[in-house]
Amino acid sequence: MREWWIHVGLICVPLLAVYLHTPPPQLSPALQKWHSGGELFLFRGWNIFYRDSHGALGSSDVVILLHGFPTSSYDWNKIWEMLTQRFHRVIALDFLGFGFSDKPRPHRYSIFEQASVVEALVAHLGLSHQRINLVSHDYGDTVALELLYRCVDQNRTGHLTLNSLCLSNGGLFPETSHPRLLQMLLKDSTFLAPLLTRLTNYMIFQKGLSEVFGPYTQPTDAEFWDMWTGLRYNDGNLVLDSILQYINQRLKHRERWVGALTSTFVPLHMIYGPLDPVNPHPQFIHRYQQLVQRSTVTILDEHISHYPQLEDPTGFLNAYFNFIHSF
Repeated sequence: MREWWIHVGLICVPLLAVYLHTPPPQLSPALQKWHSGGELFLFRGWNIFYRDSHGALGSSDVVILLHGFPTSSYDWNKIWEMLTQRFHRVIALDFLGFGFSDKPRPHRYSIFEQASVVEALVAHLGLSHQRINLVSHDYGDTVALELLYRCVDQNRTGHLTLNSLCLSNGGLFPETSHPRLLQMLLKDSTFLAPLLTRLTNYMIFQKGLSEVFGPYTQPTDAEFWDMWTGLRYNDGNLVLDSILQYINQRLKHRERWVGALTSTFVPLHMIYGPLDPVNPHPQFIHRYQQLVQRSTVTILDEHISHYPQLEDPTGFLNAYFNFIHSF
């Protein structure tokens, strides 16, 4: 009997230690360079990380990049330099709860708040009267749709003036979106979520994320580790369940956001990786083309999946520049 309790103790003590606290990994040189190139601004008392590069001379164009879940602005690192050769200002931020931004808990994260974060950053940078080009991915697509909705409300102060919007592989339509199993467990399980967020480790993270990359476009071990490090910064794993409420928000506010997309006259483009298991082909792109008839579309090579800007940066840039030069 006594030996049984010893075995239980040997199992429970390390599990309890993991549950209470696992130190975050150190930043790699590449991630440290990205971090060092950014700044912070205050939004409602929280620090928001952003990068703002001054690029092409003779151009006044501004592009803002909106990242996806569960990663960060570092998702844009492979196309950053080429964008600075085309745009006067290239700006990216880490949404509240992501990357190098603050990750308050408990907190009711929402798409509406993230859209306000973007508006506050634009005001902070003195660009409120500038026409803005938005490029978004995944979670960022829904934030972009809220910004698009606010665009048409002329009675509202602080809204962006959009010059264009380029979307990529976001779950715009609840009826064609297939969140991963862990996402569903985290967003809907009141009892399991606190345990899962603490016990999720690098191996679970890497396995889950690898499933949304193509078989020939998998990140390197170093790139996976940088994504994990960005998530674990400021204990970001502990807010995943709160952030994932955006899936429910997409369903609740579908009419608002899809309505903005289908009725806008802002130039629209979709860059789509067709191997995406979250927004599968052809259901997603057929639905998009059916509902968003004013938009142009680029479907990348058949082996490109959910992260087109990382899996095929050249194809992504070519598609985007063709779009920008078309109007």
